[in-house]
Parts: sequence; C-alpha cells; structure tokens
Amino acid sequence: MLFFFCCSFVPIETSAGSERWPLSGLWRPGGFSFFLLLLLEGAGCLANPGGPPGVYYGNKPLVNIYMSVEEVKKLLGLDAELYYVRDDVVNHYALSFNMPVPTETNSLFFTWYSKTKVDYRLEFHVENPVALIQPRCNISVQGELPRLPSVFKVDVVCSGRVDEEAFLTMQLNLTNHANNYTVLNFKRRKMCYKSEKTILHHPSSTSTHGVAPPTTSTQVFYISVSVCCIVIFLVAIILAILHLHSMKRVEMEDSVSDSGSSQGLSQPSTQTTQYLRADTPNNAAPVSSYPSLRIEKNDLRSVTLMEAKAKVKDIALSRERVTLKDVLHEGTFGRIFHGVLLDEKDPTKEKEVFVKTVKDHASEVQVTMMLTESCKLRGLHHRNLLPISHVCIEDGEKPMVLLPFMPWGNLKLFLRQCKLAEANNPQAISQQDLVYMAIQIACGMSYLARREVIHKDLAARNCVIDDSMQVKITDNALARDLFPMDYHCLGDNENRPVRWMALESLLNNDFSSASDVWAFGVTLWELMTLGQTPYVDIDPFEMSAYLKDGYRIAQPINCPDELFAVMACCWALDPEERPKFQQLVQCLTEFHAALGAYV
Repeated sequence: MLFFFCCSFVPIETSAGSERWPLSGLWRPGGFSFFLLLLLEGAGCLANPGGPPGVYYGNKPLVNIYMSVEEVKKLLGLDAELYYVRDDVVNHYALSFNMPVPTETNSLFFTWYSKTKVDYRLEFHVENPVALIQPRCNISVQGELPRLPSVFKVDVVCSGRVDEEAFLTMQLNLTNHANNYTVLNFKRRKMCYKSEKTILHHPSSTSTHGVAPPTTSTQVFYISVSVCCIVIFLVAIILAILHLHSMKRVEMEDSVSDSGSSQGLSQPSTQTTQYLRADTPNNAAPVSSYPSLRIEKNDLRSVTLMEAKAKVKDIALSRERVTLKDVLHEGTFGRIFHGVLLDEKDPTKEKEVFVKTVKDHASEVQVTMMLTESCKLRGLHHRNLLPISHVCIEDGEKPMVLLPFMPWGNLKLFLRQCKLAEANNPQAISQQDLVYMAIQIACGMSYLARREVIHKDLAARNCVIDDSMQVKITDNALARDLFPMDYHCLGDNENRPVRWMALESLLNNDFSSASDVWAFGVTLWELMTLGQTPYVDIDPFEMSAYLKDGYRIAQPINCPDELFAVMACCWALDPEERPKFQQLVQCLTEFHAALGAYV
C-alpha cells in the first residue's frame, strides 16, 4: 500500500531573485475519511496536474525523499511509505505534520536520492534543549545528494534531565545547478522523561537499505552482558594473581618478625654453643615440659586394608594404564619401579612415574601401612613437595602408589653416589649446591608448618631430586623396608627413625613442628656429609640418654662454622629455642648468597 500526498506547484520569485517552492495546505490527519480524501487528491494530481509541473530539470524526475515502510510502521503503525518529495513534487501535508516520535525511539531514518546534481545543507533546531540533546546525523551537514537510494540517520536522544515534550525541526536546504533552491522542514516531537536512560550512538556510515538498527533496550542488554563478562574476567585474573602471590610468599616467606631476627641462627646462644662437638657434654637438666607448642602424639590407630583403600578411592585408576619398567629400589617386601602412565584420553601420550608396590608375600598390615603412609602429603601443593598422584587398588592385584618421576631419584642414594665419585671428580657437587638443596627442603617444611602438618620422618631418604637439582619431600611409605638400618625398635614393637628424632619425641612420643626442625638439622648434616649415617656409633637404646647429656654429632669435615651453627640451633633441648622453618629459609638463603660471592 502506498500513501503519497502531492500538490503541483510553480516556482515563485523571491526577494533574492531566486525561485522557491510554494507552501500548500496543512496535513491534519482526522480519521480514515481524511486519508482517503488526500489519497484521491494525490491520485488526481498525478493524473492531471492541472498546471505546470513541479521543478523538473531536463523534464526528468529528480529528487526523492521518503521514509521506508519499516520506519513508518515504527512511528505511525502504518504499512506504507511516506514520501516528502517524489519526483520533485513536495508533499506539504507530510512536511507540515509534527510527527510524534515514541519515547523508546532514539533514531530516525530517511531515504533520499537525486538523478542529477543537487546540493544540500542540513540544520537542526531544538526548541527545548534541556529535554533533548542536540541531534546528530551520520552524514555531513552539507554536500551533494546521492545518485542512488541511500539512508541517512538522525539521532534524537532525550537528555533524561526533565519531564518535558521536546520539539525538533530538521531543515534541509536543496539547491540545483541553476541556483534554484527550496527549504524542507521536517517536524518531530518527542516526550522525554527524567527517569529515562538513553544511550547515544555516534553516527555510522550510510546504509543502503532502510532497516532500522537494534532498539535501545536490545543495545542495553548486549552492553550489560559484555560488561558482566569483562568484570568476571578481571575478577578471575585478580584472584589468580593473588593466589600465585600467596603461594610464592608461603614458599619463600622469611617470618623474621614472628620469631626474631635470622641473625640469631648464625650466632647461637651460650647454651647452644655447648653442643658444637659430640665430645663436649653438657650437664644441663633436661626439659620436661614444652608450653605453648602444638604437640601431636604418634598414636596412629590401626587401620584396616578396606579403610585404607576407601581413603584413596577417588584417585584410583586402571592397572592397564601403568607399565612397570626398571626396579629402582627393593626391600624385604617393598619395591619402587620406574613406570610409565598412559594418558586416559590419548593412549599415545605417556608420562614417567615412580611406582611403589609390594611383593607377593607382603602381609595385609604391610600393604595397609604403605597406603596409609602414602597419604601423608596428599592434597598439598608446593614445588618442594611430592604427594601421590594416583593409586591402583583393583581386587586381586597388589596395590600400587604412583608419584611424579624425578630423574635422579632418592636423595640419600644420590648423595652416596656423589661421595663415591668425589675422588675422581671433586667438582661433581659443590657446597653451594648442597646449601641450595637444604633451602628447598626448608621451604617445603615451612609450607607444612604453616598448614600445621607434621612430617615426623624428615630425612634425606624421604626426599627425591631431579636433574636440575630440584629437591622434593616425599612421604615415608616403604622407607622402613627400603632403609632398614635407619629404623630401630626400642621394645615397643614400632620401628622408628631414632637417630633423627628430637629428645621429646624419644622420651614422650611427642611430635610437633619443632621436632621436624630437629630432624631438619640432622638432614642438613646428611647433606654436608654426602649421605653418611648420623650417630652411627651410638646404640639406639642409648640415644635419649646421649642427647639428654648434651652430646650431639660432630661438625662434618669442610663444613663452615656458620652452617654447623644452624644445625646446632635445630638441636636445642627446648623446642621453643629452636628456629622456625621460615627463619631457616632466610638464614640459609643469605648464606647461599655469601657462598656465591666468593666463587
């Protein structure tokens, strides 16, 4: 359906000597009869103009300006095109009508073209600028009409500051090659509200079809979704950065403010200096109580095999994915293999693992102990810890415990190999390397202390090392079987690492972070002696009396006094006088840097 309202006219002379198109009657819609009347009048005008035609150039239709069906539907609810100028004939009824613009509409679209050269100039006049923002369009304010049908857009956006009806006049001046010109005034009115929220879009490039862009509500929805996604992404990045920063701080925290200056480690107290040699006894009375210290009894209850398997059921995998290769270490009932684990999704991918398992003749108690002790570090994440990754607990098969592979294997065995090669290659491992290993062990133990996890069996045998000198602390599963000379039974039917235990642990079976510090001092002694056994000449049954009398293991050959002083601080009788792991990290780091300065 096409609504076209026309009136032929003759150019009239103006005071400036140019011709203007004459005005005509107003278009005042008043119902269906009025539309029909105008339609009939427009039809008659087309059939018989009744006078000279409009402003034609070269007897051809030239200028056309109209609103598309979609635009008229949006503004007036009619399925029709509305021409303001058609083939140079001006529709004054349409121009005179002050067309209402819905409040939710922020853009108006006009289609125009001319088959010959016609210049234009565009101006906007707003009666109440407080209510309506100065309109913008996506074309220049002056130029030449396009030769093909094109669409230009005018943004009419409320300011949102007042409740008021806004009135807008868009003035379009047209001039042809003969300097004939006309003025077209397009009138619009829009009701603006103070609570209205509008979004002004800058003009975009001219479109070649009259389809209106998305409404403001749709634009607001997409913008809101985009903002939410950006906020979520930024929050995730911030949380990740905070998490990494916290992990780094935990790994290398120096906690000097918590336990005093680290200089106290390099200058032990008078009581501690009496322990610097094993042949210098101290007759100080033993400490019988240790206040304000978290103590834990070594009271592991008897656990059944079924309970042990249930504890690791969530990390169990199929035995078919594991391939056993070389035997790395073997004891009476236990073995450690170098194995390969196939990827669950891609069988062509594999990774190397340690596999702890038992022999066929192993008892149920031994199997249960292996599974239970393997869980000591489970769920903890630190670069100097090596918790289990998976288990195989299928019925009819011996259980297997899997850990990430470390190429150089067990730290104690590695140190002993270095000692054997020392004669042929004195530079195989340096003192600086050994101190670096000690720092890593202290970092891992500091992490455990902060989480109130007590290891109870820290020693070189329960650490592993890779080919880049990175050391990781492991659990003590199978350690009693693989290193039987390091464990002794003192008549209570329990094998314990007597030579690594603090005095309160030997006397009262009390374990704490301070007792782990004692064991760290012995581990540091192991590092400096390349895997020697401490207190090798002392009867295990005499260890508690030996320590109570003030005897300690002697300073290793070639061990700097400053480093042995650190060990001695770890062996203080009173747990409260022993340094914290954070202090040990700080002290050893400074000592390591000093060694590097002399290299």
